[in-house]
Amino acid sequence: MDCKQMKIGHHSQLNAVEEMRLCGGRGDGTRLVQAKNEEGIHATVCADRCLDLYRFEYKGKNLGYFAPSGYANPAFFDEETFFPNFTAGFMTTCGLKNAGAGCVDEGVEYGIHGKISNTACENLAYDCDPVSGKITISGKMREAELFGDKLLLTRNYTIEGKSILVKDVVMNEGGEDAAVLILYHCNMGYPLLDEGAEVMIPTLKVIPRDAEAEKGVDVYDQIIAPEAGWPEQCFMHEMASKDGVTAVAIYNEKIGMGVKLEYSADTLDQFGEWKSMKARDYALGLEPSNCSFMGRKYARENGILKTLKPGESKEYFVKFTVFEADELESVRAEIASYKK
Repeated sequence: MDCKQMKIGHHSQLNAVEEMRLCGGRGDGTRLVQAKNEEGIHATVCADRCLDLYRFEYKGKNLGYFAPSGYANPAFFDEETFFPNFTAGFMTTCGLKNAGAGCVDEGVEYGIHGKISNTACENLAYDCDPVSGKITISGKMREAELFGDKLLLTRNYTIEGKSILVKDVVMNEGGEDAAVLILYHCNMGYPLLDEGAEVMIPTLKVIPRDAEAEKGVDVYDQIIAPEAGWPEQCFMHEMASKDGVTAVAIYNEKIGMGVKLEYSADTLDQFGEWKSMKARDYALGLEPSNCSFMGRKYARENGILKTLKPGESKEYFVKFTVFEADELESVRAEIASYKK
């Protein structure tokens, strides 16, 4: 036993993972799993909401955006009114039958961002290695029904050092081919997101979603102070990558820290940016996906709708790494290297 271990009574003094439930309000009864480590990461995943990463802090500084609705039990979910149950948090998973805009595809109506983010986790498991401090959290979410698609999402978190790694596998457990759409709605919030924050995206081409986004296409990476009534702008990016991987990052000099988001560009071959500089709705979405944020119909019509055969599975990963001022130049160089 090393010297450090002799100085503590229980490993949770330094590194811990604990399950709890919310009491009161619209989140009443919702299962959460909280994790912390001695490097300064504090993370909360919601077991009743696709095991999504709702809280992400580093050394006491908040990194994500928490929507006005706050925590919301999935029992309140209504596919026709998505936003009252949209907690956002640092990462919300969208899919699996639709991601992005609501639409009617082949005669079937699909709500915005799909249902998976309001699906409870099965087989929840978590552990903290008392020596290394490595934390793992895992679970399974099903989007399956009689006479319909039968999809299984298996999620594994590894929290170690200054990083949170999310590894997902989606399997088609049905007897017919099934379309699979998945989008990682990663939401940067104050104080990480603030006026003058530096956004690094190795984009080859910026494609505005609509006329409103066209107005901001030349300043897609510039963060301003919040303004009342500011209309959201959304952009798709054609991303540079190497060996099936790419990364984006945001850094705020005011707090001396940033977050790098690395992901599997081979299986998540689309990337969207949601920019909301509106007061109280102040957020920046960095969104790797396999489908774009335009919805299932758009994906089908543009030849990017992905399907799985019966028994087939597909793997995805996103990795969030916190960095500080002394690491900024290396992160800038890394992001720039994808375009070389």
